[in-house]
Amino acid sequence: MKQVYSEIIQFRGTHYDFGYLQGKKIKDSLIVKNRENQWKVRKPRFQVQEEEVKEAVIPFAPGIWDELLGMQSALEWPMDRILMEFGGYRLDYVRSGCSILTGEDYLIRNYDYHPKTYEGRYTLFQPTDKGYAIIGPSQRVTGRMDGMNEKGLVIGYNFMHRKNPGDGFICCMIGRFILESCANVHEAVEMLKEIPHRHSFTYVVFDQSGESIAVETSPRRVEVRKTNMCTNHFEIMKHENRNHLVDSKRRLEVLCHHQEHLEGAMEAFRLLNDTDKGVFSNLYGSWAGTIHTSGYLPRKMEAWFALGGDHEPVKLDFAKWLSGEDLSLERMIGTVDTDIPFVHMDEGADWFKS
Repeated sequence: MKQVYSEIIQFRGTHYDFGYLQGKKIKDSLIVKNRENQWKVRKPRFQVQEEEVKEAVIPFAPGIWDELLGMQSALEWPMDRILMEFGGYRLDYVRSGCSILTGEDYLIRNYDYHPKTYEGRYTLFQPTDKGYAIIGPSQRVTGRMDGMNEKGLVIGYNFMHRKNPGDGFICCMIGRFILESCANVHEAVEMLKEIPHRHSFTYVVFDQSGESIAVETSPRRVEVRKTNMCTNHFEIMKHENRNHLVDSKRRLEVLCHHQEHLEGAMEAFRLLNDTDKGVFSNLYGSWAGTIHTSGYLPRKMEAWFALGGDHEPVKLDFAKWLSGEDLSLERMIGTVDTDIPFVHMDEGADWFKS
């Protein structure tokens, strides 16, 4: 068992200033040092031009471009390195797992991935210039792997495949776009139809109305369906699915079997977070181990979070935070059943060793 933490970052202000703050925080961090070594093994096969990325970002969330500029100022890096690390455009994404379940007033989500990618940052950002306030864990600093905004819109995504990638954005930046710019599931669905997608994912969007919609996306097509559960295979675009779907279908069957008998968000959280229920995964070395379980209750404007399995969630009152009351917590701590190093807290979280 490894003790793992996620740092809580709270900020109210402009996107540029938020980017500057984040750049200062990570400048000499293990995240940067480990990712420098990771790039030595997994070198990008292309270069992106600054103007190309800027023109792609601004129509969806112009504030994020200012955030990238703030990070550049703090880190004092060339812009092409900023975009390679944090731009979320035309980058590659390695396979992962993930399971999502929604109910009348909640969305619960397991984030299944590899510890060497996990940055351990949980952010609350209330912009004063443009865009909605957001709570949730970040990925690649600027992206969001799941989250909720001030309007009560919630999003989580599940990996499908990375065959035949397109010129577009990766999942965590798309998650940020949706939370930054959309007020409800209908606006989110429309934006997901417009965004160019790098890889194939399903995005589950949920809001205070209780409406739960899965948007199946690939670089070639987007399809929309109503559902309250999702794992790692398409239901409409089945021709896009991977060949090996046994575990994805097994987890979906577990969710389907239990969902009618669940009484509220906590029972749903336990179904996903308890290690003996059949949804939580320990496949960390296969890029599909559950690192955190997130819960969002948009009617209460409350976010839940637990690192590792069999934990009670930390409950964060987003409504109070939006009114100006800061969280007293600085870190959330949990335990994960792996000896694989985490990129934000361990030396040697690179790809020279498995």
